[in-house]
Amino acid sequence: MPSDAHMVIVGAGLAGARASAELREAGFDGAITLIANEPHAPYDRPPLSKAVLLKEKALGDCALFGDTFFADHAIDLKLAVSVVGIDRACRAALLDNGERIGYSRLLLATGASPRTLSVPGSELPGVVTLRTVDDARDLATRLHHGQRVAIIGGGFIGLEVASSAIAAGCSVTVIEAGERLLMRAVPQEIAARIEARHRKAGVQFRFGAQLAAIAGASAAEEVRLADGEVIHCDTVVVGIGAVPRTALAQAAGLDVAEGIVVDDHLCTSDHDIFAAGDVCSFPHPLYGRRVRLECWKNADDQGRHAARNMLGEGLRYREVPWFWSDQYDLSIQIAGLPAFASHVVVRETSDALLLFHLSADGSLIAASGIGGAMGRDIRIAQILIGRNARLSAEELADPSVKLKSLLVAETA
Repeated sequence: MPSDAHMVIVGAGLAGARASAELREAGFDGAITLIANEPHAPYDRPPLSKAVLLKEKALGDCALFGDTFFADHAIDLKLAVSVVGIDRACRAALLDNGERIGYSRLLLATGASPRTLSVPGSELPGVVTLRTVDDARDLATRLHHGQRVAIIGGGFIGLEVASSAIAAGCSVTVIEAGERLLMRAVPQEIAARIEARHRKAGVQFRFGAQLAAIAGASAAEEVRLADGEVIHCDTVVVGIGAVPRTALAQAAGLDVAEGIVVDDHLCTSDHDIFAAGDVCSFPHPLYGRRVRLECWKNADDQGRHAARNMLGEGLRYREVPWFWSDQYDLSIQIAGLPAFASHVVVRETSDALLLFHLSADGSLIAASGIGGAMGRDIRIAQILIGRNARLSAEELADPSVKLKSLLVAETA
């Protein structure tokens, strides 16, 4: 890129912040502007549902970079300002403060917003979502001994909040519209173990539940279900998924379909504009379809890839998805996308359950695990998935067969 090039990044979550750092790591010495709609410097989100809620970590402990990182690397970090428009013809981003910033390349890393409820009473005080550090600070003040917390949604965010609320001494009820927890995220065998651990901790569940209303005199006091049951509460946490923030891209005329549409280089329908992280829909070569992922590793990887491709390196994105969640003493890890498997091989040890998800031709396309010492196996499985390895179901099921030996054999 020419020395007078200007890289503009919209969104200072993990994908955007990582991209700004990667541009400098790659040797780019032109101007970089990183635009954040929050008043805080870029921070890590995973601790928000755990350590921040339990007041074990403050915002400073979650910072992605040191206090002087952006100044030291000549990255212009603009806080508490939003991009309200993109002038593609003139290659400029329009800010809500009236500023106009020209770009050579633009990265949209606008993330996603929590999905909200539409039932009566959903706007009452005490009905909250968890996405930002300010959300976490607010919710942390509500989690103390004796408080009654109703959590709408049995996904990872809801369950992580449930485990934190239990640790804070709250009583917790999780209300899930589906038949079980984590319907789209993990296999039934793992979901059952997660549910059992939550029940052991004292969490109550309502499955197949439809909301009728949230009610209270001046704040949320009860959740009313369609079958007539009333669940009394002091706080309602809504964890029913997230919606990609595509409005800016749509207004600019970029292709949008369940996310900002990008190619395998993370480039949008405009060759000067890229997208990365939770907001983008990209083709994954391992699965032969377009996907949108909301997970830490994807945001981190795509931020790096997008930065390199903004500089013209032409890297194809094909990283294997990886996700984790910690609840109580449980660790859950998933590599790949289990939903696309045709059959599953189970491996059980004394302290962990591992599931290997195979395609119809026997290729390993995902692995999921819960328990203790299974992180190494998931990492090895991740490599095997990336290689499209075809493996013996019998060897995968046998705990005496080390996965590392399958990796060596597959390489040979």
